[in-house]
Amino acid sequence: MNHRGNKRFGKGKMLLFIPIIILVIFGVGYIVMQLWNNVLHEVVPVVTTITYWQAMGLLVLSKILFGGFHGGGGKHHHRKECKHSKMQNLKDKWDQMDETQREKIKQEWFGKSAEKPSESES
Repeated sequence: MNHRGNKRFGKGKMLLFIPIIILVIFGVGYIVMQLWNNVLHEVVPVVTTITYWQAMGLLVLSKILFGGFHGGGGKHHHRKECKHSKMQNLKDKWDQMDETQREKIKQEWFGKSAEKPSESES
């Protein structure tokens, strides 16, 4: 079986992306440093200016604390699959309910009548 068609990038193209990725990482650190020094330092005079490496440390710290940078990582895709799986489970449960169970759910969600509220009411 030929697996060539499954590869997105060849070795040569991948080698070109490595320097670009490194430049992006360093560029983002520089942007954080400039924003900190030119914006935050002006707004809050108590805050001192930071060096490039302190800015990189802030980026790493924010990644640890807030879990940012969700570009195309594995976690991001896993959450999509998880959400899809939960929605599918709810749909399966709904399909297994009889009409009286469905009416009860509709009344709990939409009030006294089983009809959905109109657009003008919300």
